[in-house]
Amino acid sequence: MQRLYDLVRNEAMNTDKWLNDIKTKWEIWYTDDMDGKLVEKGLDDHRHLAVRLATLFPSLISEENLRAHRIRFITSSKHRCVDSIVAFQEGLLNLWKVTEVGPSHKINDELMRFFDNCQKFVEDVENNQTALEEVHLFKASAEMKNLVEATFFLCSYEFAIKSLNSPWCNLFDETDAQVLEYKNDLKQYWKRGYGHDINRKSSCTLFHDLFNRLDQAAHEIRFGHVSEAVTIQVGHAETLLPLLALMGFFRDETALTADNFDVQHGRTFRTSRIVPYAANLLFVLYDCSEGPAAVPPQRDTSELPRYKAPGSTLRYGQRDLQRAAARLQF
Repeated sequence: MQRLYDLVRNEAMNTDKWLNDIKTKWEIWYTDDMDGKLVEKGLDDHRHLAVRLATLFPSLISEENLRAHRIRFITSSKHRCVDSIVAFQEGLLNLWKVTEVGPSHKINDELMRFFDNCQKFVEDVENNQTALEEVHLFKASAEMKNLVEATFFLCSYEFAIKSLNSPWCNLFDETDAQVLEYKNDLKQYWKRGYGHDINRKSSCTLFHDLFNRLDQAAHEIRFGHVSEAVTIQVGHAETLLPLLALMGFFRDETALTADNFDVQHGRTFRTSRIVPYAANLLFVLYDCSEGPAAVPPQRDTSELPRYKAPGSTLRYGQRDLQRAAARLQF
């Protein structure tokens, strides 16, 4: 990005207003050491998320459960994930003005970075030069010509982090933005989503852990002793996308390919909506007096609809969960 900025500032010659703004008013704030790190806006997002969830689920995410260590925290080893979970804990500590309980967490890459430990995924997708062929074809297509992706990132980062309408955004019209969005969706579709079957199956370790915890919670509630009321797990977009695909969410009837951009404007698989910054997926176990326990998955604090029946809520009874887990014994 620094090289792009230097190139535009020193060699671009036209008289457009956006170029004059970049040359005279805009200063680059992005540095190489920021790559992969969580900015202050991201820390605030997680602090606020903690408060929102505590408000939504006061009987689960409670001061009592925090003090009794019944809220467990698990994270990927990546520093941005560790920073995220510490910020989440800070949100709870500040909410209840707790000072004597310090933040603690457990690093578990086998769960939160399962894709690194799945040999078939590493061989068939991560290290396979042909696995993202559709992405490479699209990057060479007519739609992608003359588009500078780094410029788009400068535009989007400045808006997301600083809430500014960057002069870099003036280089693009709406169609350009749609093309670059599709290119990113295409990459995630083939590397983390439905493009290859192993993508979704690689998340089975996390899937089993999730429902084993729900089973344990249901068992403990039944016998009057709860050791773990809530588990907060922090990973990556690459953690969440395969899990959502494993459960069948956001699947389009037609696969995303390099040559069908024109017919994919209404696609369901749109990563800017599925995994935005601080994306979250919640599983809440309800004790229903009139039937079996129910688990409505919730994404970004809104209930996920069953994909084939828009508007309905995805609910599983305890036996349904056990059957689902049994089918995933690879």
